[in-house]
Parts: sequence; structure tokens; C-alpha cells
Amino acid sequence: MTTTTTREQSLVTTLRFTLAGDVIDPADARYDEARRVWNGLIDRRPAVVARCTSRADVLTALAAARAHRPPVSIRGGGHQIAGSAVCDDGLVIDLSAMTGVSVDLDARTVTVEPGARWADVNAATSPHGLVVPGGEVSETGVAGLTLGGGMGHLQRAYGLSCDALRSVEIVTADGTVRTASRAEHPDLFWAVRGGGRGLGVVTAMEFALRPLGPEVAQALVLYPYEEAERVLAAWRDVVPRMPDTVSPEFAVWGIPPDPGFPAEMHGAPVVMVAGLYAGPAQEGLEVLAPLARLGTPLVDATAVTDYVTSQSGSDPLFPAGARYFFKSHFLERFDDDAAAAVLAAGAARPTPQSLVIVRTMGGAIARVGDDESAFAHRRARFNVSIDAGWTDPAMDDAAIGWARGSWDALTPFATGGVYVNFAGLDDDADRGAVFGTHANRLDAIQRTYDPDGLLAGAAARH
Repeated sequence: MTTTTTREQSLVTTLRFTLAGDVIDPADARYDEARRVWNGLIDRRPAVVARCTSRADVLTALAAARAHRPPVSIRGGGHQIAGSAVCDDGLVIDLSAMTGVSVDLDARTVTVEPGARWADVNAATSPHGLVVPGGEVSETGVAGLTLGGGMGHLQRAYGLSCDALRSVEIVTADGTVRTASRAEHPDLFWAVRGGGRGLGVVTAMEFALRPLGPEVAQALVLYPYEEAERVLAAWRDVVPRMPDTVSPEFAVWGIPPDPGFPAEMHGAPVVMVAGLYAGPAQEGLEVLAPLARLGTPLVDATAVTDYVTSQSGSDPLFPAGARYFFKSHFLERFDDDAAAAVLAAGAARPTPQSLVIVRTMGGAIARVGDDESAFAHRRARFNVSIDAGWTDPAMDDAAIGWARGSWDALTPFATGGVYVNFAGLDDDADRGAVFGTHANRLDAIQRTYDPDGLLAGAAARH
């Protein structure tokens, strides 16, 4: 049973009198649902969840935080590996009900509220043949992915999600509503593009739209696990010759429990290569064809599909409530020794749901200057993510240990940088590794807009 302190009781009372949205404390029948996040590994018990429905509610919640000084966390709309969207014994500013998406076709922009997921954005923009470079799972929250940088299927063609930002409406710790852009509060705009959490509460994001679709060409090829070494060697040879309109990926995973595969094959290890073409669909089929010639395919699902379907295809593979732990490295080169370490990590996967995935970078990511945003890893050519997924709590130590051990084994080949969205749990991410040479500048900006450290806890939980 949770014991409520006098300070926590005062915080709840203040919110009940001032917040238009729901105020949910441990006595509320909805409490367990309200504190539950996508990652089932996270089990935190906040003093209260303030479920905001508007910018006015955000202002109210921050005013209560200034008055009572609880630990504060900010929850968006979707996935978040580390679980820092919810805190123990504090205030969760929950934005998940703020899901509005508004497209301006004349300006070729889309304005997105902080609780929206990429599925919401894709559904609004794709029918017009327009996209924002999002992630790889459409149930991912737009705000969280973007604030951490935003890697995805279109990154070499159109850059990171944060590179598409035109402006951000953000309520800073003092209760001031600011619009940050290149023209207004440029220091804050610099920071929100890759600076992660702790800068304020984002209430709206305006993105530039890029032309694509509605139909797109997508490669998805499964190879026998026994051909992993051969396929990876061929993939490494093909990738440098592919245009920036493709962001090729390589993964060691398990065959999903899809009715298209015989039941006895479900969970069996497999090699996957994938890519989405950022251009005319029929042209894309030709460009993607080499990804199906790296070995002897088990399945070649390369096809023309609609963009919404292509972006949601992986959603069932990352169900809410399962347990997750992701760590990542950036690499400047992917030589034989690094490839061997990737394959060794893949061979040791603790569960069929766990995977090791290599993403190609460069292209539009690298065409943004190193100091133009807080994202600190633009010179990297690859990202390797070690993603543990499991359901049995008894597997916690083994699954997390595999991810950390595999990450350690890849460290000699890495730049030393870490992607904030794939940085493990709170005690795994080193701020210098996440933000590199930008860490001091980012800290100074956070002190400028939050001199009293109201959101310091949220900033620290990477």
C-alpha cells in the first residue's frame, strides 16, 4: 500500500481544484491503468497523474509543480524504452489525450499535439502524398521520438524527425508559453531538436511535409539464419552503392507469429534486410531489388504498398505490456570485426522477440551541420541497436544482461555516442555519450529556461 504524504495530498488537492482534465491518484480505480506505460518492465507509482487536455491544463499542472515541488515526469503518446514518462512519488504531466493533427496543404506543414502517435500523423498526411520522416513503428509517440532526434525509414532521404521541425510551442518551467523556431528563441529550438527531455512541456510541433506516396516501394526479405554471415557480408557490400533514397537495414530476429508462416517456424532465428524507397514506387522496386539477392531468400515480401501500411507493419511485433530494454551504438565504419560482434550478439539472443538491428545513416542526416541542432551524432554511418524483448519477469536479468553484454562487446568499434531513445534505463545512459560536445551547451540552455531545476529530474532520466 502506498502512503501519501501531506505534500502529495496538497498537490492532489490543488490539481483537483484547478485542472480541467482528470486528476488520478492511488485511491482512483483508474490509477494502475494511468501509471502503466508501454514498457512492462517499468512499474513506478506516482503520487498523481494530471491528464491534460489542453495547453491551459499544462500551465495549471506546471503551476502546481512550482507550488509543491514534486518530482515531475512528462508523458507523451507512445513508446518510451527507459520509462521516464512516469516517476515514483511525483507528478506525471500526462499529454496522451492531446492527439490533434492539423494539415496545412498550402504551407505544406502539419501541426501535431504532443500525445499523437505517428499513426495519427501518417493517416492525416499520406492521403495527400505527403509525409514527415517518422520512426519505424507507427504506435511510437511523435513528441518523444522527435525530441530525441528521430531515426526512421526515411532518414537518409529526408533526415531525422527533428530535422523536419519548423517550430515548437513549449511551456517552460516558469509557466511561459514560447514558440521556438529559427527566428524566435533559437537557442531553445536548437535544444529541442535532439536534446531529449527536461526543456519544458511541448504542447505543439509544426513539421515541414515532404512528398511521398501514398504508394511506396518497400523491401522486406527474410534469409535463413544459417546464411547470416554471407548475407551480412553481401549487405555491407551493397549498402554503399545504394542511393540516399533508401536507408537499408539488417537484423537478426525471430520469425514472427504470422499466419503466413507455418506454426513450427514461429520464433525460429532469421536474417532480415529491409528498406523503404523515398521516390516513385515502381522505380523503387528496381532500386530495392539488390536486397533480395544477398543469399537464398526464405521470403521476399518486396512490394508496392501504401505508406500507412508500410509504417504500421511492425506494430504487432512490439506489443504494449511486454518487457523491453534497448541499447545502441553509433559506428563510423562497419568492418569485419564489428560485423562478427553483431552476429555473435544475434546468436546469443535470449528470446525470439529480441533482435540486433543495424541501421544506415549518412545522407540527409549528415547534410545538417554538426552544431545546427542538439543531435550529436551526424557523422556516424551506422547505428547498431541491441533490443531485448520478453514477457516473463523471471527473464529480466538474462535479457538485460544480454543487451548490456552485447553492447559492451561492440564498444571497441563504436564512436562512443549513444542514441537517447535507445539508451537503456535511467542508470545506463551517460549524458556525455548521449549529447557529446553539445552537453555543456544543452545544460546551459536548460538552466536558462529552468533555473530552479523544476524539471531537472525529467532531464536526468535518459
